[in-house]
Amino acid sequence: MNRPPVLEITGLTKLFGGLRAVSNVDLTVPDRQLAGLIGPNGAGKTTIFNTITGLYVPSGGDIRFQGQSVVGREPFEITQLGIGRTFQNIRLFPNLSVLDNVRIAYHPRAGYGLLDSVLRTRRFTQQERELTRQAQEFLAIFKLEGIQHELAMNLPYGQQRRVEIARALACAPRLLLLDEPAAGMNPHEIGTLMELIHFIRDRFDLTILLIEHQMRVVMGICEQITVLDFGEVIARGTPREIQDNPKVVEAYLGKGAASAA
Repeated sequence: MNRPPVLEITGLTKLFGGLRAVSNVDLTVPDRQLAGLIGPNGAGKTTIFNTITGLYVPSGGDIRFQGQSVVGREPFEITQLGIGRTFQNIRLFPNLSVLDNVRIAYHPRAGYGLLDSVLRTRRFTQQERELTRQAQEFLAIFKLEGIQHELAMNLPYGQQRRVEIARALACAPRLLLLDEPAAGMNPHEIGTLMELIHFIRDRFDLTILLIEHQMRVVMGICEQITVLDFGEVIARGTPREIQDNPKVVEAYLGKGAASAA
């Protein structure tokens, strides 16, 4: 039996004053698909991520996750429903260790209250020990256990991104949104990232939607791609279909390049 789409966006519109950042966008991401959302700078890609995760309220349209609308919900509620994300600019806690950065994701599920925390009760101690164990097991999956006590600020860029993705997955999402995960990476790090994204999709049985400017990543791992330009969908299809689409070539390289193609 086919599972219903994990994400369904219909008629999504977002206005900022008189600026229409996103206009009547439809997007469907089936279960376990690795999908891409691409377009030139300012096309509205991150605005869509911000409306999915509750940072922005849409001006029109609907966003449904596993059949239920998330429009109007608070960001923490959307996270609890099962949507995780990373950001274009890495948002780790730089002065905390790798372990503590991941442990933070487990705390909403901690089984103790404020009083337990203040008094350092047995319940608090036991739960904190269990959270640490869970976080360490998770770091081992990502081969980060050897640097768990390193401060996040001291890690190379590629490892920081790996920790950020691990933290997002520690929230146990069903849908993972990756906002330009390859930004700032060298070619070797990009290759490692592509392997990691495939691994986490298969290991955690996830659906992944990513924004990316690195065409090596988009064309190498995405199964379906949606292209935005000036807030509107101009194309969607497989990597090969997108690569050969004159509208996409025009959006990225200009009208003359599209004519030459």
